[in-house]
Amino acid sequence: MTEFNEKEFEQTYEQETDKINEQLDEEILFAMIGDVNTGKSSTVNQLIGDEVAPVGANPGETIGIDRYVYRDKIIFVDTPGLDDINSKNSEETLDFFEDADVILFFLNAAGTVFSEGEKKSLEFIEKKNKNILFVLNKIDAADDIPGIVKYVKEHSNNRYKVVPISSRTGENIEKLRNEILDILKKKHKEIQFARLIKEKSSTANKWILAAAGSATAIGAAPIPGSDFVPLTGIQVGLMVRLAALYEKPLSKERAKELTIATITGNIGKTVFRQVIKFIPGAGSVAGGSIAGGMTLALGYAIKYAYENNIELDASSLKHLYELFRKKEKENL
Repeated sequence: MTEFNEKEFEQTYEQETDKINEQLDEEILFAMIGDVNTGKSSTVNQLIGDEVAPVGANPGETIGIDRYVYRDKIIFVDTPGLDDINSKNSEETLDFFEDADVILFFLNAAGTVFSEGEKKSLEFIEKKNKNILFVLNKIDAADDIPGIVKYVKEHSNNRYKVVPISSRTGENIEKLRNEILDILKKKHKEIQFARLIKEKSSTANKWILAAAGSATAIGAAPIPGSDFVPLTGIQVGLMVRLAALYEKPLSKERAKELTIATITGNIGKTVFRQVIKFIPGAGSVAGGSIAGGMTLALGYAIKYAYENNIELDASSLKHLYELFRKKEKENL
């Protein structure tokens, strides 16, 4: 049995809203290092889903520092290779490495991977900051990518993730985003990054699955002495995060309305069976439990409404649940 918990709702809504508001004022600094032919600009544009950095610099042309700012909050700093740093910009460059939230260390899979110069650069940079991701670009023009990844890991003492990508085809860009989000989560900046980039769907799915998994765990082991599963906190936390991700307003009154509508709407396993078809991995996370299925259905309905510009209220939420049920019956 489930029921609405007023106290838990109020507490969670305030906590989650405060966390998000704190993040909205934060800047995110990326320091990038790598030769000009490693595809830094094209990778930035793929990550954000917008034209942020100009593409097409000629090799050997860039020896200064270039800054690319996206929506006033995400800053990419393209630094010269350490061998090219001159006395004029060396101090500024080193400050960027030290202050960066994430350092993207670009390697060219189609060239000489992890040269002696690149190894020396890594040794120097990691003394300043260890939030480093190797971006192995141009895998579409190279062979034996697993072998190259293994080589880079072995020669960096397996301290950092190596993400093989193609900024030309977009291959593994989502994986790179996820690795960046994992680093930013530790800095409490992941929501800021996720909401500002164009690609939001995979992040939304990740959050929905995590919430459904937590709800499933609670459903499997409810609070002793209680006759209801305390889903309110998990569900309102998910709603607030999704609203921030899609940059949609969500008042406390509307969040309360949606939570109550879900709990009293008897969505259960019927909607769950339909929703898992839209989200890869959902079946294994929620496992068919009522608690997990209810949270999964709520999250996906909100995601669907935001992505399709549907005004979200109790009535439209009920309509979406009925739509899911209808699809389920049609597929029987």
